Amino acid sequence: MNLINSNRSYFISLAILLVAVVFIFLISRRGNPVVVETNIENLPMEILGLKATIDSFSDSVYEELNADKHVYRHYRSNDRKQIDLYIGYYGTAKGGRTGHNPYGCFTGAGWSIVEDGIVKIKVPGTGNIVKINYMLSRKGPDYNVVLHWYQSDKDKILATGIQMNIRRFVGGILHNRNDGAFIRISAQTERDGIEETKKRVKAFAERIVELLPNYWPVEK
Repeated sequence: MNLINSNRSYFISLAILLVAVVFIFLISRRGNPVVVETNIENLPMEILGLKATIDSFSDSVYEELNADKHVYRHYRSNDRKQIDLYIGYYGTAKGGRTGHNPYGCFTGAGWSIVEDGIVKIKVPGTGNIVKINYMLSRKGPDYNVVLHWYQSDKDKILATGIQMNIRRFVGGILHNRNDGAFIRISAQTERDGIEETKKRVKAFAERIVELLPNYWPVEK
């Protein structure tokens, strides 16, 4: 009986391996699609009553991020409260996600991580709730409230790189497409404004989650 079970396990494993090899072969023959329209730069310049100004990083930062398209903006209210938005989009040919670590980025810039974890946000109009990453950092008297996540297949919200890799693998097999984006939303505040800033950043993130699928890049 043990010999029969052993043989059965062997043939099941062999079948799985053969299926994987066939999938990899078929994917390699299809070739990677290329980005023909980026679109994310057309996100509204006014969101939730906040008006945006466009900003940019140094060339060395862009070289490190190596995205197909960047969006970096500061959204300000009439009372000069500001929310920063960064989106880096990576097409299928670039593997769909960045190796950039936001925790390393902030600590490298002199910020210490005070809190981090997962928060839940609502996807407007759907009733769905998704999980994204939360981080609170500090430099002297200033605090930075940060929400960040990965996004794939237009509207798939993913908190971790592992989830992103799984989604990209499935997308590559089913649709020959495994592009994705990294999204970061942040706002600076003093200690007594942390809770109110969390609410503002969370509301802004919910709006971006709602908008971004409509501006998702086109690959062919």
